[in-house]
Amino acid sequence: MKALQNIIITLLATAFIVLPAHAISLQDAKSQGLVGEMATGYLGSPKGQASSEAAALIKDINSKRKAKYMEIAKSQGISLEAVENLAGKKAFEKTAAGHYINVPGVGWKKK
Repeated sequence: MKALQNIIITLLATAFIVLPAHAISLQDAKSQGLVGEMATGYLGSPKGQASSEAAALIKDINSKRKAKYMEIAKSQGISLEAVENLAGKKAFEKTAAGHYINVPGVGWKKK
């Protein structure tokens, strides 16, 4: 399980550094409250309907995350859901103060 946690941490660090070529960066979108982390390990829109730029960013990053999560699940012999949940937990831990997280049973809130 420790190896899986290290893989997830590396994945999340990479997701924050290697950003797709969008009009808005992930960090800018998070700082502006347009994008937040969900417990499922994916990004969401705290403000409801995302702008086209934010929606494209969310879709692109979530697609890449899912592909990586599937790869990790297969290599570790565990479920995709287990990887997603662990990634969500790690993303919450790494989320900066003032950025949004979607807490199950609570909804979107600033960390």
